[in-house]
Amino acid sequence: MQNKRVVFTGPWQVELIEEEYTHQPLSSEEVLVKKIYTLISPGTELACLSGNEFWFSMPQTPGYAAVSEIVEVGNGQHSFEKGDIVFHYGDHSKYQVVSTRGIFLKVPENLDLKWVPFTRMATIAATSIRVSDIELGDFVSVTGLGLVGNMAAQLAQLQGAHVIAIDLSPERKKNAERCGITDTHNGDKNSLKQYVMKKTGGVGVSTHIEATGVPQVGVNSLELISKLGEIIFLGSPRGEYNTNVTDILNYCHLFDNGCITFKGAHEWRYPVEANTHLKHSLARNSKIIFELMIQNKLHVEPLISHVMAPEQAAEAYEGLRNNKEQFFGILFDWSMEGQKHD
Repeated sequence: MQNKRVVFTGPWQVELIEEEYTHQPLSSEEVLVKKIYTLISPGTELACLSGNEFWFSMPQTPGYAAVSEIVEVGNGQHSFEKGDIVFHYGDHSKYQVVSTRGIFLKVPENLDLKWVPFTRMATIAATSIRVSDIELGDFVSVTGLGLVGNMAAQLAQLQGAHVIAIDLSPERKKNAERCGITDTHNGDKNSLKQYVMKKTGGVGVSTHIEATGVPQVGVNSLELISKLGEIIFLGSPRGEYNTNVTDILNYCHLFDNGCITFKGAHEWRYPVEANTHLKHSLARNSKIIFELMIQNKLHVEPLISHVMAPEQAAEAYEGLRNNKEQFFGILFDWSMEGQKHD
């Protein structure tokens, strides 16, 4: 069979490679899947494409969010069959052999398949809610309204918080509003603190979720947080930022500076499956996200900016890099055999 793969061949170089595909006999835990949609994760994949991620070597196929159809199964004792539609952490290729022991879940029949890959972004976002102390009636601010930050804002609101969503981009603010987040701010430093303090009666937010991954944004956000509040680092910090670290540490240590708790929200702090020591897991979070999507409590449709053919991969990444207002949630449609979406 003919396979197609999106490949990062070098920094800022994207190609679609077509090749004859063969695979070794499947083990008892493996299945062969044919992709339906895969989702680009803009932050991670652009960082990989830049050549600055030490763990990503080139040439390599990126991607980690997919909905697929099973076309072949091994002889193991599992519940999956040929024809099943599944969500998994798949890359940007048409065919892939994957293990059923990772995140590999049957998709509910009444769930829009275009939404399914966004489950990965939502479970990343859910980590910030899981580690937080957010309760009904709390004020929560979120910096960065990309796919993950937007979903973190939505989930915090579902937790019962009043969310102040912050981003420089007018389009991302509009998307947040389309997703039900009505209180947004453009992130202007001169007015942001005043705005937050007015909203919170001069107290500040009890939880701040930092989703941009820009270190300076996280530091600047500390002044928005109430005494004994928390800052949650959801976006992976990238880039260099020089400042006086003592000032930052005193936000954590000194009561007059807030005694703010710093928390990391990397998704892999949770196991794939629940165990006796911890009820939260990536699989459980994924199933909860499915239900929230089905119930239209977690909004996905406004986050889809483009559905593109794999042949348009270079165009997709170029748009994410240089036209962030119009390119943000991009799905590759693997059913488009050599065609291009308008």
